[in-house]
Amino acid sequence: MTSFLFVSADAALITDLAWQVHREGHDVKYYIEAASDREIGDGFVPKTDDWRAEVEWADVIVFDDIWVTGADQRAGPGTDEWGEAPRFGDSIGTGALAQELREQGKAVVGGTPATDRLEEDRGYAMDVLEDHGVNTVEHHVFEDFDAGIQHVRENPAAYVIKPLGEVQNVKRLLYVGNEDDGSDVVDVLRAYKKAWGHRMKGFQLQRKVEGVEIAVCGFFNGERFVDPINFNFEHKKLFPGNIGPSTGEMGTSMFWVGRNQLFAETLGKLEEWLAEEGYVGSIDVNCIVNETGIYPLEFTPRFGYPTIALQAESIESGTGQFFDDLANGRDPELQVHEGYQVGVRIVLPPFPFDDEATYDESSRNAAIVFQTDSREGVHIEDAKEVEGQWRAAGENGMPLVVTGKGETMQQARRQCYDRIDDILLPNLYYRDDIGERWIDGDGDRLQAWGYLGPTNGQSRT
Repeated sequence: MTSFLFVSADAALITDLAWQVHREGHDVKYYIEAASDREIGDGFVPKTDDWRAEVEWADVIVFDDIWVTGADQRAGPGTDEWGEAPRFGDSIGTGALAQELREQGKAVVGGTPATDRLEEDRGYAMDVLEDHGVNTVEHHVFEDFDAGIQHVRENPAAYVIKPLGEVQNVKRLLYVGNEDDGSDVVDVLRAYKKAWGHRMKGFQLQRKVEGVEIAVCGFFNGERFVDPINFNFEHKKLFPGNIGPSTGEMGTSMFWVGRNQLFAETLGKLEEWLAEEGYVGSIDVNCIVNETGIYPLEFTPRFGYPTIALQAESIESGTGQFFDDLANGRDPELQVHEGYQVGVRIVLPPFPFDDEATYDESSRNAAIVFQTDSREGVHIEDAKEVEGQWRAAGENGMPLVVTGKGETMQQARRQCYDRIDDILLPNLYYRDDIGERWIDGDGDRLQAWGYLGPTNGQSRT
């Protein structure tokens, strides 16, 4: 039995993982920094109000994100005593905390300052890729809106606007251009300058590339990537058909295979760099691929959400043991479901927007009712248990993730949506097309272009 301390630096993002490890019989304590989210997981997972006081108790410490929002500041570099340091603060990411804990001899799943920067600073991320021989799409970073507008006018094309820094968490600010002359991007940049100029410290313009969007995800144990590798497909728009406002994620489809060309040409080239950093945990790079090449777009140097719930569902060798091995630099014997997996996020009004009055009226403490006794494939996000009843918790409107598995993507979809039909939750909504892109041709295209064939491991058929 292992003692796990789960630490949520901002929103309660790893509730389900903590619950899974707790159900496997391990000792678990869970800390949530954000006051508005501290009820999340109540009744499911043992909690603590002071994660620093539990560090010596814990065999493994797991961080959930790179962002921190607390007012406390770190006492100073190189501090070995706890007391006031290290703390959450708006000048430090969890990668610095994880790194310092490792230096004190603790087993930690989490990043480093440099890997945190991969997500925060998209320009730096592209530099790291290029320095290690990874092909990248044309991109430019700007701190001045007028300079970005001028670039588009002088180099007319379709671009993607990606905000930099903390404001990139406002998902609706990501804009994918449609006009070949870039005129719509110019209009959006003008609007952002007026509405967001005081908060957006910069932005990246990426040349838009057409193709199949796929994320290459690996678990790194401080020295190497663990086999097999996870390949997943994000669905960020709110509505079916990939329309509407951007969200953190509405659902994910995935599969696991060996070290194929997609891995070798992306994360595989960063294995030595990540080992030098001492990174431990999940890291993925989202890419656009077509018949001419593989084009990485952005990193997620942490768990993805709801990706981690679906990954945990497909791990068949014990989630707690896997993360214990990972944090301690061992080579886990990772056994996963060999077919396809689909996960769907169940949301409530006013998701993905913030409107306290609407949430209070439509969603707060909403009862989650199951028509059968089965909870198979149902994972919690913003949920709590009160006297045996599941309820919505927090203020984000994302109570559940429902998953399905199958030998084919269609079978995985069917199982997932059958499970959703068992849930009664007033005002719920979700996307009903998760996994369809693979069936409608993305899988065939990736096979035809040769990216899924093995360089070291099994192929995907």
